[in-house]
Amino acid sequence: MSLPENNMAVESGLPNFQRYINGVPVPNGRKMLRLREKYIIMLVLLTFGTVCFGAFFFLPDLRDRVSMDGMRKHLRDAGNVIFFPHARIGPDGLPISDKAKILRHDEYNIDPHRIDDKVRLRGKIEAAWEQDKMDKASLVDPLPKGKVEKMEINNQVVPGDKLLDKKNDKLKELSNDKQKDDKTKKINNDDTGDVVKMEQQGDKSTADETGKRRETVLKMMRHSWDNYETYAWGANELRPISRHGHASIFGNIPLGATIVDAIDTLYIMGMKKEFEKAKDWIDKNLKFEGSSDLSVFETNIRFIGGLLSAYALSGEEMFKNKAKMIADKLMPAFNTPTGIPQSMVNVKTGSSRNWGWASGGCSILSEFGSLHLEYSYLSQITGDKIYMDKVMKIRNFIQNIEKPQGLYPNYLNPRTGKWCQTHVSMGALGDSFYEYLLKTWLLTGKTDKDARTMYDGAIQAMEDKMLQTSKDGLKYFAEYKSGRLEHKMDHLACFSGGMMALGANGSSNPTKYLHLGAEIARTCHESYDRSATKLGPEAFRFDDSTQAKATRQNEKYYILRPEVIETYFYMWRLTKEQKYRDWAWEAVQALEKWCRVESGYTGIRDVYQLNPNKDDVQQSFFLAETLKYLYLIFSEDSVIPLHKWVFNTEAHPLPIKS
Repeated sequence: MSLPENNMAVESGLPNFQRYINGVPVPNGRKMLRLREKYIIMLVLLTFGTVCFGAFFFLPDLRDRVSMDGMRKHLRDAGNVIFFPHARIGPDGLPISDKAKILRHDEYNIDPHRIDDKVRLRGKIEAAWEQDKMDKASLVDPLPKGKVEKMEINNQVVPGDKLLDKKNDKLKELSNDKQKDDKTKKINNDDTGDVVKMEQQGDKSTADETGKRRETVLKMMRHSWDNYETYAWGANELRPISRHGHASIFGNIPLGATIVDAIDTLYIMGMKKEFEKAKDWIDKNLKFEGSSDLSVFETNIRFIGGLLSAYALSGEEMFKNKAKMIADKLMPAFNTPTGIPQSMVNVKTGSSRNWGWASGGCSILSEFGSLHLEYSYLSQITGDKIYMDKVMKIRNFIQNIEKPQGLYPNYLNPRTGKWCQTHVSMGALGDSFYEYLLKTWLLTGKTDKDARTMYDGAIQAMEDKMLQTSKDGLKYFAEYKSGRLEHKMDHLACFSGGMMALGANGSSNPTKYLHLGAEIARTCHESYDRSATKLGPEAFRFDDSTQAKATRQNEKYYILRPEVIETYFYMWRLTKEQKYRDWAWEAVQALEKWCRVESGYTGIRDVYQLNPNKDDVQQSFFLAETLKYLYLIFSEDSVIPLHKWVFNTEAHPLPIKS
């Protein structure tokens, strides 16, 4: 029986036509989507678009990965075997000849497998390289065509015959720079593990040049201080572009952070008039009153450390009394079951708390671990042992707690005494804890054996788990996060080069650690040298295509930090290798070019851009640390000698116990 193609249903009031093909009913197709299906499709598309848009901000910035100069440098360093293997050499020392067909690689019939042609090819490469250098020099100081009688340069009329001499001097300077780079490369690529020994430059010309550089740093300090005094006196920091005060991390209370942080720098540099004015302000205005939550760590290293240093240098009792007053206001932070202090204290109410972002309200290793120098010295000069008792309780607790694989994680719960997570860093959140273990041993005249033992154990564990070498041969401390490594190094971690060198004497292998300090210094110098401004980023990374460069926008800024300069200081004092003074001078020139403004110095937002945007903040540690270390690099060792003084993590010197 055949079925009709169209079947009318009579049960309902509306017609319902059903189509059949070969006796099989075929459902009627819909030409429109249901409303629910539209919503689902729209939601899928919206989610996909949101994910793609969000992922855009996490992509690495590849613009600065490889430059033409960088490619030429790689080709030059690879030598003449980058494309072609060496010729096979026979017993007589000559290339083995065969009668096979020789493939010509270019139109000039140069066979790169023949020794003489390889020399010619290498000569062509070198000639092209030198021509490129000369072209750059002509761009720096271009001369007009034809005979020139005279020319005005920098508002001065220069005879025509002097212009050519000037250009030739520039070419000679570039040639000398190349020779110096080759020498540095030869030293840095030495894999013997021995520390290169260089004689101290003592000739008169070097001494004169060093004196001029020291005078330049002094002028930088005057420029920083005078503008702070003019536009932000009594405020915590200066906004040099806006020309007014900056509240900084200490909130809206005008505590004069720059005054206290920089007063020992004024003393060391011989700025007596400025020192007296700063001392008078501290005496009359530094009271720490008002309702504000203050960082225990920052208040200790900048205020207590700065005041104790000023007392040690000048002998003025007022500085000691002010330091004691502030330390007493921080005491409520130590009222925890373990004695591990919390991060913040309200100086008016006495309440304390931890940072909300710090792993569920835990205390931070670098903060509670960076109190020992200041508090132990304060007990020594006041005769009040309460300060020493507080930091010794921290020490004893940390010494006895179980350390995962010998490592000290960055977060600790002050109530339970348990580590909050396994994140270990030589940079932010960990850095100065290790520094204070070593320097406590030094401050006590090397009598605190427990501090030295804890330092050696911590460094050994970090060497085993975190010390890495990049494909370019750069050593760095990666970050350890729950069993895996993040191949990133903070600018803050660059202090570790100086720490390794400082701790070499007294270690199990002094040569090894002095060499490691030199290697870290080289890595951090590379992070500066590979930027357009010759200043280093906040953090830099290592992967298959990136070596010692920042790849994320939020890591490219520079806020006048001192850690790289600090390592140059220690390496200069301990090795007397001239390159550390030269590297420091490079930093001075970069600061003058990119960070100096009419009314002070400012940080920049991207070290890989020429003419970068500025952040309009003159940090107090720029005067306390960066300029102080630069000044000391170009000074005699008798200015704050390392066998008599120990610097806290804010570069405030404290006297070693005799």
